[in-house]
Formats: sequence, C-alpha cells, structure tokens
Amino acid sequence: MGSALALDKAQHKAEKERVEAAYKADKAACDALKDNAKDVCEKEAKAKEKVAKAELDASLSGKPQDQEKLAKVKADTTYDVAKEKCDDKSGNDKDVCVKEAKAAKDKALADIKAAKKSQSARSDAADDKRDATYKVAKEKCDALSGDAKDACMSSAKAQSGKS
Repeated sequence: MGSALALDKAQHKAEKERVEAAYKADKAACDALKDNAKDVCEKEAKAKEKVAKAELDASLSGKPQDQEKLAKVKADTTYDVAKEKCDDKSGNDKDVCVKEAKAAKDKALADIKAAKKSQSARSDAADDKRDATYKVAKEKCDALSGDAKDACMSSAKAQSGKS
C-alpha cells in the first residue's frame, strides 16, 4: 500500500511540474501584449496556475477541507482577474465593475459557507437518526435476558455504529 501512495505523490509532483510549466508558457504568451491587456493576461495565467494546483491538492488528499480551499481559490482568482479587467474602465463604470466583481466573490464565498453548514447539518441529522434507532433497539433488547440480550445489544450497537 505504501508504494501506491508514493506513486500518487510522484504523479502529483509530475502534475505540479506540468502546471508550473504551463504557467510559464502562458505568462510568456502575455509578453506580446501591452498595457492592461498584458496585466489581465498575466492575472489569468496566475489564476489558472493557482486553481490547477488547488485541484491537484484536493485530488491527492480527497479531504473536504481541500475541496473547500479549491472553491475559495476559484472565487479569489476569479475576483482578481475581474478586478484587473476593470482597470480598462474609468469613473463610475470602473466603480460599478469593481463592485460587481466583489459581489460575485462574496456570493461565491457565501455559497461555500452555506454548503459547509449544509454538510454539517446532514451529518448531525444522520447521527441523530442512528441514536434514535439505537434507543429503539436497546429498548427491544431489554425484554430479553442472558446471552440473548447480550447478542441483541451487540447487534444493536453494530447497526448503529456504537462501541
């Protein structure tokens, strides 16, 4: 099992190097541009790299925290690129553009927070259901005695995940 994990880490490292090479190529392609178009291009290249690295980390670990981190990185990088695009505008148009970019980021972060709370609520509900099922099974076992009661309690605990 250890060698499979090492292979995953080796693949992860190779993918990370590929992402970094892609970033360098994307950034080099921006050199032909000028002014804000170049700035936007560079922000997009950096955003693409950050998202790709976060996706790699999330796929390696599989942890919900890393999935949440990925979603936050996407929200942050989308905001950074949108804000950079606003630099082409001036006056009220620029102010509105920046506010829209910020609002989109805030909405994305709120969605992440809501999803996290929803997941927690589902987990709590599942725990409550298991507890209720265990209490009913335990009550049924109380009618028995001796080995039959012990076997019944063991079965009830196993079914409800109690130890």
